[in-house]
Amino acid sequence: MKPKIDICSDLGEGYGRYTMANDDKLLELVTSANIACGFHAGDPRTMNKTVESAVKHDVGIGAHPSFPDRVGFGRRNMDLSYDEIYTDVLYQLGAIHAFTKGRGVTLQHVLPHGQLANIANKNLTYASAIAEAIFNFDPTLIVMAPPGCLQDTSQARRLLTAFVIFADRAYNDDGSNVSRSDPGAVITEPDQIVKRTLKMIIDNKITTISGKEIDIFGHTLLVHSDTELSLNILIKLKTNLLKNGVKILPLSKWLK
Repeated sequence: MKPKIDICSDLGEGYGRYTMANDDKLLELVTSANIACGFHAGDPRTMNKTVESAVKHDVGIGAHPSFPDRVGFGRRNMDLSYDEIYTDVLYQLGAIHAFTKGRGVTLQHVLPHGQLANIANKNLTYASAIAEAIFNFDPTLIVMAPPGCLQDTSQARRLLTAFVIFADRAYNDDGSNVSRSDPGAVITEPDQIVKRTLKMIIDNKITTISGKEIDIFGHTLLVHSDTELSLNILIKLKTNLLKNGVKILPLSKWLK
């Protein structure tokens, strides 16, 4: 059986007149879009434009909720209560939903951003608050996350979940991502990314930062739009995945 994968990217991460990446070109290549909801990036015009372009390209639309940390791009630690996490995530889901409803489409998934996601993968309070917000908003949404506490909590609530693997991030021996503050955390060389991604999807293996080979499995492959050469990386990745017999489809078309 040919392996299947969804390809996603974090989009709509500009603000006002400032842009982070070429979202329109990236949306021609991905099958799912994680759209910033206004807390770490994004604004009403950016969200509307990104949703419009995602609909044009028949891309699955997802919410990319974050800590309320625009200055730190959602990548700083924040010590929040259960209620703060729950209401912040619910608020952001409502924001992106307004734009999908305005276009006559529905949300496909939720992928928490940055440090909110990192903490939720280890902290039950954060994970439970996020899962409750998603469940109460729309229990049909797919929860994207790496293996960890958020996946476990979401599955316990009977939410559909999808494992995320990262094309452009280095891995530790325990399967977590190397911290962005450490050397070698972000991989930018396109050929290296293609080689390691094929190994992840076809062989279900990844070589960690220490050189150890570990098992890995994913439903969706994430390429960060703010990674250097992200457009070139995605073009080369998609070409090589298809050449090697990998089916590339939005999650909603095959995940059950």
